[in-house]
Amino acid sequence: MLKVAMLGMGGISGAHRNAWKQFDDAKVIAVCDIRKEKADAAAEDMNAKAYYTYEEMAASEEFDILDICLPTYLHADYAVKALNAGKHVICEKPISLKIEDVERVYGAAKANGKNVMIAQVLRFWREYLILKDAYDSEKYGKLLSGRMTRLGNTPAASWDNWMRDPERSGMVPFDLHIHDLDFMIYAFGKPEKMTRFRAGNPTQDYFEAIYQYPDFFVSAEAAWYDCGYRFQSAFRFQFEKAVLEFKDGALTVYKEGGETINMNDENTDGDGYVPKTNAYFEEIRYFADCVKAGVPCDKVKPEELKTVLELIEKLA
Repeated sequence: MLKVAMLGMGGISGAHRNAWKQFDDAKVIAVCDIRKEKADAAAEDMNAKAYYTYEEMAASEEFDILDICLPTYLHADYAVKALNAGKHVICEKPISLKIEDVERVYGAAKANGKNVMIAQVLRFWREYLILKDAYDSEKYGKLLSGRMTRLGNTPAASWDNWMRDPERSGMVPFDLHIHDLDFMIYAFGKPEKMTRFRAGNPTQDYFEAIYQYPDFFVSAEAAWYDCGYRFQSAFRFQFEKAVLEFKDGALTVYKEGGETINMNDENTDGDGYVPKTNAYFEEIRYFADCVKAGVPCDKVKPEELKTVLELIEKLA
């Protein structure tokens, strides 16, 4: 049984907690947040012990894995602390706002013989995996163009208002756009050229970039709008023989000749169909399996994380 401790009980921790609840070979035994009410509520939810500083939790509990859901600017420091203390680490994205932290974190993992994985969840997301398979297999011919969208409203509340602070969150490029860029690097590799556009003011941030590959291009937009704009994520990719569109939570393949395949119908003909899964569970399941097997988490490579940060630094 793997013993898990969680650090940071903000919004994204709920997705991680719900995933850990599904395990029969791992258990969250301790949770930590400097906000007592957050730690206490999460402890009750997980039937775990609540702590209010990481140092107290680390000194009091024996655990195998630290799951980090802290604000972005704290990720690398606490990952290194835990790795140097002999813990395996899964950490929310991004690894850091600084490219040098990739080597620092993965270097600590290597030096201590422990696993670390940055939770880039789109690499485990069913619809995005179908898209990657279509690109790899060329079942619909060559890729010609793509469009990725990730839009929402400006975070109204975060601890110490850290998400609205460019020095601590990196704003839209690091918080939202990084999802789509990370997937592009994972699925298609590094682009040859980039062009970016950005608009906003102190309360909102819109970002758009065009990534050019040898035979296709992908445009991607991300935004925090200062209003009640409903969050949405979507993509549309044009292949020689089909268009794949993910919109409003549904994936559709529009094939040449007029055939349409609903990839959300479990009675589909199997044309690239992947059963529905919870991506947060899948990423944590993968990490836990790597820990138990004593193998690296190669689905998220440090070299790819460096490339993502390198590109964002140039674009932001």
